[in-house]
Amino acid sequence: MDERIMVVGAEGMLGKDLVKVLGERYEVVALGKEELDITAYREVKRWVKQVSPRIVIDAAGYTDVDGCERRSRLAFAVNGEGAKNLARAASLVKAKVVYISTDYVFDGKKESPYTEEDPLNPLNVYGESKVMGERYVEKFADDYLIVRTQWLYGLGGRNFVETILSLSERQERIEVVNDQIGTPTYTLDLSRAIATLLEKDLWGIFHISNSGQCSWYDFACEILRQAGIDEVEVIPISSADLTRPARRPLYSVLSNEKLRREGGCEMRPWQEALKDYLSERERSR
Repeated sequence: MDERIMVVGAEGMLGKDLVKVLGERYEVVALGKEELDITAYREVKRWVKQVSPRIVIDAAGYTDVDGCERRSRLAFAVNGEGAKNLARAASLVKAKVVYISTDYVFDGKKESPYTEEDPLNPLNVYGESKVMGERYVEKFADDYLIVRTQWLYGLGGRNFVETILSLSERQERIEVVNDQIGTPTYTLDLSRAIATLLEKDLWGIFHISNSGQCSWYDFACEILRQAGIDEVEVIPISSADLTRPARRPLYSVLSNEKLRREGGCEMRPWQEALKDYLSERERSR
């Protein structure tokens, strides 16, 4: 318990679960955006020197994909410059850095799961800003763990599961795209996998998601099925039917093979994780 971990972005879905999971075995200093503005280097340096952690986790991303198109300066400031500030400050106290990245660093043109070695080619500002963050962490951190993940949902945050459940209360029909393929990932499972990598002192780039794959349409259908809601019809539509500011990759499934091989970490099917989330959600209400 003498190892201190500083979690930045601790008020978010993933941040909350990281604090909970890591708090079982480490001393955790949790900072939300009210306490720390990661775009201000002097502030970041002051906090890192004061806390003097062994590991700094950057879970403070600006993740509104369409919002990033409209507010690109903010996206690059938070996801890019913010990561650089944390990495630079961490190096002053010889701390390692964990950076949470995304499947949106890829263009979705592959037909098999993306590995850590595949070339990056983002289609939108969000993905571009995350590539910038990855590059800065690789350049400035003494040692780093870059975690690419996708389609996150967890307690206490805005996410696709909550959106579908909310829409089901006031609509009889819900339209959902069926041509974007990925893997829904429970933030609690992601946090546990990150904890395993930290325990085993594994660094570099790792892809982490629940196992399996589906479309957003499939995901919506499974959410309603597991929630016991059968009076709402889910209508499949194509991405072309939606006018949204940001382009999305059509296929962005991430391979967990490296995580399994090096980390000994087997991620459970996304349907099983969803079941646990819905149960936990009911208990916490």
